Amino acid sequence: MKRLIHNNLKLIAGLPLLLLFYFPNWQSQKWIAPKEADQMANPFLNDENALEKGKETYKQLCIVCHGDKGKGDGIAGVALNPLPADLTKDIVQSQSDGAIYWKITNGKPPMASYKDILSDEQRWQLVNYIRTLKKDTVKKKK
Repeated sequence: MKRLIHNNLKLIAGLPLLLLFYFPNWQSQKWIAPKEADQMANPFLNDENALEKGKETYKQLCIVCHGDKGKGDGIAGVALNPLPADLTKDIVQSQSDGAIYWKITNGKPPMASYKDILSDEQRWQLVNYIRTLKKDTVKKKK
């Protein structure tokens, strides 16, 4: 099972690089979710169980590019252009839950789409975990 997960992570980490070469103009465009994404309500808001599940999903799929603390400094992320987003920054944290969910769902090279990889529930759980990354940064500064 661990070997399967490891192989899938390598595939997922390599896919954005491949897409980057086929769609180089995508990297220069600003990434804005459509307005209707802002209207999406997070069904797991303030759900501690969902938060823990989001953390586990983050560790399995996102840490490789976004890094342990969400700073965009993961081992696979350093080779990407553009670099992965720093999820602790206001440019991410100021977005609505729906916009973040939409971006996780649809992706934009080199960010993969997770629509077919993660369930709706798992993507919302990830949104909840991403929200904690800013809070963790603020706590450590104090």
